[in-house]
Amino acid sequence: MSVDQSATFLTLLAMVATGITVATCVALATDSGRTRLALLGDAPLRLAFAVAATSVAGSLYFSEVAGFTPCELCWYQRIAMYPLAVILAVEVVRPGGNVARFVLPLSIGGAAVSIYHYQLQLFPDQGSSCDPGTSCVFMWVDKFGFFSIPLMALVGFATVATLVVASGKHGGVDRTAADQEVGR
Repeated sequence: MSVDQSATFLTLLAMVATGITVATCVALATDSGRTRLALLGDAPLRLAFAVAATSVAGSLYFSEVAGFTPCELCWYQRIAMYPLAVILAVEVVRPGGNVARFVLPLSIGGAAVSIYHYQLQLFPDQGSSCDPGTSCVFMWVDKFGFFSIPLMALVGFATVATLVVASGKHGGVDRTAADQEVGR
């Protein structure tokens, strides 16, 4: 598979992840949707792990196989994404922790860097503190006229965060279990 085909494939996966994120947010907004999400058990966490692991694999592919040199902001995004894959793998293998306490700050921080990086690519004339040798405004991937690597990373962070919230593994009260406990 060529670099262009791989980039297209990873972009399509990011588009699917966007759909999952939107559908999950809609489900979280309604009582019936939250009930349906609760029926999924650990599936949202497993999917969050798959998204994080695929993001890590994609970033390694782009730098190690395709030869794209990561810029400074790419490194910050990696610093946020790589631990997510490990944390979620541990939670999938050994469930029971308050995984959101670790996942949400990394996801939100990584998403913030991704947003900043993406807008630098959209508006390159504003300047940045990035190394001129490895410019943060250079688009290694430009699919469908708007998908670049920072946008793919943003989708990954948003999807992971949304799925972890949907899993109910965030230390909050599980409404479905609490309602059943009091006989509602």
